[in-house]
Amino acid sequence: MAILFAVVARGSTVLAKHACFSGNFLEVTEQILARIPSENNKLTYSHGSYLFHYICHERIVYLCITDDEFERSRAFGFLSEVKKRFQTTYGSRAQTALPYAMNSEFSSTLAAQMKHHSDPKGSDRLTETQMHVDDLKGIMVRNIVHCDWPNTSTMIQKHENPL
Repeated sequence: MAILFAVVARGSTVLAKHACFSGNFLEVTEQILARIPSENNKLTYSHGSYLFHYICHERIVYLCITDDEFERSRAFGFLSEVKKRFQTTYGSRAQTALPYAMNSEFSSTLAAQMKHHSDPKGSDRLTETQMHVDDLKGIMVRNIVHCDWPNTSTMIQKHENPL
């Protein structure tokens, strides 16, 4: 059970990629990238004995291919980490970059993260912690939305007119 291939793309334009094994991963990925909508989402596709996991955020797609026994939580933990590192390194430059512009620099990051997250011992604690944090964020948002604050307008008025 391992992450076999990973790619970062803007639409169907590949910006960086890495494969741990030989295969026609890029050809298949290009077909999938052409079908991914540009709105923010995350999803897993299944084809044969492979799973295609992706996160699309601000038109940038972070995608990996795993075997069908690989846990989705580990795949999305990997993709979240790749997304964080890519955004930190490149920011808005990714929106206008040429094909493979980040490959020489970022493919080594992909390789290191693929190795780390493919090892169950390395990624379980990280994935578990991240999922726990995400759950807590969801609970906090739900609590804020469901909270009955009758004095909200009064608080806003006091903030706007402090005297």
